[in-house]
Amino acid sequence: MQDQIWWITGASSGIGAALARALAARGAKLILSGRNVAALEAVAADCGAGTMILPFEATDYEAIPAIAEQAWDWCGRIDGLVNNAGISQRSLAIETDFSVYQQIIAVDLLAPIALTQALLPRMVAAGGGQIVAISSVAGIAGVPLRSAYSAAKHGLIGYHDSVRSENEHLGLKVLVVAPGSIATNISRNALNADGSVRGESDAAIENGLSPDDAAAQMLAAVDAGTRELVVAGGIETAIAQLRRSNPDALFDQMSAMVQAGYAQQMKATR
Repeated sequence: MQDQIWWITGASSGIGAALARALAARGAKLILSGRNVAALEAVAADCGAGTMILPFEATDYEAIPAIAEQAWDWCGRIDGLVNNAGISQRSLAIETDFSVYQQIIAVDLLAPIALTQALLPRMVAAGGGQIVAISSVAGIAGVPLRSAYSAAKHGLIGYHDSVRSENEHLGLKVLVVAPGSIATNISRNALNADGSVRGESDAAIENGLSPDDAAAQMLAAVDAGTRELVVAGGIETAIAQLRRSNPDALFDQMSAMVQAGYAQQMKATR
């Protein structure tokens, strides 16, 4: 990846920042995007020279074509795009305001589609490149408390699978990544039923795989030409496998998880 140009969204922390550091270590030049300029500057400092900070609001769809042009003009090409920016959810569908669905789908699905659409013709005309889409295990199987997040991440997989099939023969490679629990702020920044920020993490996330280890697996998959990668362990790996091999068993397992959660809540109130 020496001297390749990679554009990473959601680059200010977590998986995005880890991928930036890993790519920089392999000699790539980086475009780092997100909303938190100070955090992007800190990541850029870790990555050294050859880094451009390009902050923008992911859901400002009208501005994205001009932003994509600015990114492309920096070095005259983009070899890799990482669609990573996103927000999660922690609420039952029956309690969740519709505005939460609008916000999460706008950020997690429509924003990466808008960016990819703005960049895709240029990449294909230049002979191809690599797109990495960060979905989730929740994008393979619908899991409790994440109906909006699962909807968006399922859509992200479908969109990128289609882009791959249409453009692979033209030199464009697409890797879809489905992480499980990675030790990031995703749970802390998740939305509650009313759209407020949760503000606390999950034990599974806190004890999850380090972002640096996850990034290493992702770049190894890029090297190998892999099309889909699940970065998870334990029950999360089983969830992804069951969705394809035995969906009824998975559905029963997810329902049982919810019922067990309600039972625990009832015990706590007695």
